[in-house]
Amino acid sequence: MKKYFAYIRVSTPRQGLGVSLEAQKEAIVRHAQRAGITVADWFEERETAAKRGRQVFTQMLRLLQQGKAEGVLMHKIDRSARNLRDWTDLGDLVDAGVEVQFVNETLDLKTRGGRLSADIQAIVSVDYIRNLREETRKGLYGRLNQGFYPWKAPPGYLDCGGGKLKQPDPVQAPLVLRTFERYAAGRHSLDSLVDEMWHAGLRNRAGGKINRNDMSCLLNNPFYMGVIRMRSGATFPGKHPPIVSKSLFDRARARLDGKTHRRTVLYEFLFRRLLACKTCGRSLIGERQKGHVYYRCHSRECPPTCVREEAVEQVVLSTLLPIQFEESEKRYLRARVACLTADRKKQNEAHATALKLRLGQIDERLSRLTDVFIDRSIEKELFDSKKASLLMEHKGIEEQLVFAERNDDSISEKLTEIVELAGSAYLLYKTAHPEEKRDLLKIVMSNRQVEGKDLDFMLAPPFHLVAERGKNTNGCPIRDRHRTLDKLLSGFSEWLKANPTARLPVLSGVSSHDTQTGKPHKGARRAA
Repeated sequence: MKKYFAYIRVSTPRQGLGVSLEAQKEAIVRHAQRAGITVADWFEERETAAKRGRQVFTQMLRLLQQGKAEGVLMHKIDRSARNLRDWTDLGDLVDAGVEVQFVNETLDLKTRGGRLSADIQAIVSVDYIRNLREETRKGLYGRLNQGFYPWKAPPGYLDCGGGKLKQPDPVQAPLVLRTFERYAAGRHSLDSLVDEMWHAGLRNRAGGKINRNDMSCLLNNPFYMGVIRMRSGATFPGKHPPIVSKSLFDRARARLDGKTHRRTVLYEFLFRRLLACKTCGRSLIGERQKGHVYYRCHSRECPPTCVREEAVEQVVLSTLLPIQFEESEKRYLRARVACLTADRKKQNEAHATALKLRLGQIDERLSRLTDVFIDRSIEKELFDSKKASLLMEHKGIEEQLVFAERNDDSISEKLTEIVELAGSAYLLYKTAHPEEKRDLLKIVMSNRQVEGKDLDFMLAPPFHLVAERGKNTNGCPIRDRHRTLDKLLSGFSEWLKANPTARLPVLSGVSSHDTQTGKPHKGARRAA
């Protein structure tokens, strides 16, 4: 009896769970029994034949070329090859004397007519794959143009079924947001961020650890800010809820691209990078000597500049002490917040109208750009680049529009918070832990210079108005205190308008660092 190989195939592992492979095998066994053929070995594959590189198919061809069997049995032509190169390899085997039989088709490949019929069927199979690929791509691009992401959700999002938008994972989405915030803050390398977020509970889709490369991809993925980007560079506006804002994504991306300086922090001194030399303008370096923390300027061109941490803290407290409100002033300011909020609402409405006009202009530019691309007036690379730039600008304006259209309660709440911060900065500083103190000083103070042992600290606008509210140009008390408080409140409102993304310190009262040594407490993770 003749010894043949038998080859059966399905396109995907999922199809392999069905009955297709068994049906092919049964048909080949029946044909072998009728023809008196012995199947020497079975070759089973669960991979598409549209591309070259099938391992099992390649191994079988190699064995046939070595004369290990007289021929091969297959169910149908489209089970053997769906690309012309693999079909050519089979033709070479036939020319070399190897018998190739398809049990579902009565074709004699040794004759000219049988070979022609087989070639025609093979070409039809190849064209079917080409058409299927084109229709699949058309469907994918259709879903992308509608704002849907047709693949598996990235970490932080949940798959909600076909034809539905990805939704933020209530467990993983806050961790993704924290990942962007931690990296954008500049205190982590990718390796330290991977370790911290692993311990915090961030996982990939398979429930495993997100490695360094995956973390880089996560921070580079604009999907988290609402933009879908393909590997080819094409971008589409997504309709899924974003996890991070565009400004936060840009900060993290800028640091990832190396546009910001990165350094490892070994000692978390209280006033690290907060004090500047008045002569050269460089930051004073903190160091521990004989049980005390000193801040020095190491430039040889400057006069000796050195100050102890305790002296700096005393000046900070004395600077913050005057910015405290009396209880009657707090009551008046709270009452005036409602009136100021109403005026702010009108301004926001006008600003929102202007932003909507800009969005319409960008949409029109996108439409014109698409028309130019369809007319083949520009190359695809230039089209993708321009489209991505316009989509990013569109996303930024959308975030500004959301901020402008936010409800009055949030405006009132933010304004109330800044008033409370301004009137209680002294007490807040005394109860905060080191990192919160640093955040507070960055907001409240604009000038923190040292010359020799002299410290020159200044309050930032509008906080300096609080300290000066009881004085006028000639040093006499201002009689109309309400007018001064109104001016002060207006200054706070303008500050919020100029700093819409400023984060006010959230005080916990728990310190994770030793204020004397600057080192983390035992058990606390060292910032990097």
